[in-house]
Amino acid sequence: MTSKKVTIVVPAYNEEKNIEETIKGLKNIDIIDEIVVVNDGSTDNTELILNSLDVKVISFSSNQGKGYAMKKAIEEIDCDIIGFVDADVGSTSSEVEKLIIPVLHGKADFTIAKFPSPSKNVNIKGGFGLVKKLAKKGVYYYTGKLMDTALSGQRVYKKEILDKIRYIPNNYGVEVAMTIQAINNGYTFKEIPVKMTHRYTDRSIKGFKHRGKQFIDIMKTLITLYFRR
Repeated sequence: MTSKKVTIVVPAYNEEKNIEETIKGLKNIDIIDEIVVVNDGSTDNTELILNSLDVKVISFSSNQGKGYAMKKAIEEIDCDIIGFVDADVGSTSSEVEKLIIPVLHGKADFTIAKFPSPSKNVNIKGGFGLVKKLAKKGVYYYTGKLMDTALSGQRVYKKEILDKIRYIPNNYGVEVAMTIQAINNGYTFKEIPVKMTHRYTDRSIKGFKHRGKQFIDIMKTLITLYFRR
C-alpha cells in the first residue's frame, strides 16, 4: 500500500447539471484522498450543490478562467499526486483511476486521458479539428513528441512536475503549456485510453465562439512559450 497522497481537482464554471455526478464518480475511487472543486465564479446553482457534497471548495467571486483555477489549486494543495478532471464528465469521472495508477506506481510521471472517438452522430466539429491540430503541432514543435491528447483536461501528475512549471496561462492554453513544459523538464508521460464522455461543443454560434477562443488562447500560449525559451 502506498502512502502517497492523491488529490483530484475539478475546475467548475456553471456546472449545476453535471457537478454532482462528476463528484460521485470520483468518490467511488478508493485511492483518491482528497477532492477539491474550484468554483470559478459560477452564477448558477453550482455553489449550492457543492455545499451538499462534502468536498473542499475554492471559490472565486468572478470568473477567472480555467488556467487560473488550476494554478490556484496547484499553489494551495499539498499532495504527492495531483489530477485534474473536467466538471462535465459526469459519472465517467471514475475512469480517472486508470490515470492515477501508472503515476502512483512509477510507470509514468504524468498521464493524460485518451477519449474514445466521438460517435458519427455527434455534431461536434465546429472548429475542433483546427484547435486539436494546433495543439498537437505546438507540442511537437516544442518537444519533438507526437501526442493525440494535448487538449485533454483529464490528466494526473506527480505534484513535483507542476511545482517546477514556470508558466501557467489563465485560459484555455493551460493544458498545452503544462504538457510542453513537463516534457521539456524531462518527465515521461503515457496517454491512457478511457471510456469517458463529456459535453461536446456543437456547430452553434456559441460553439464556434468557444472554439475560436480556444484557438486564440492556445496560439497566444505557444507564442509566449517561444519568447520564454
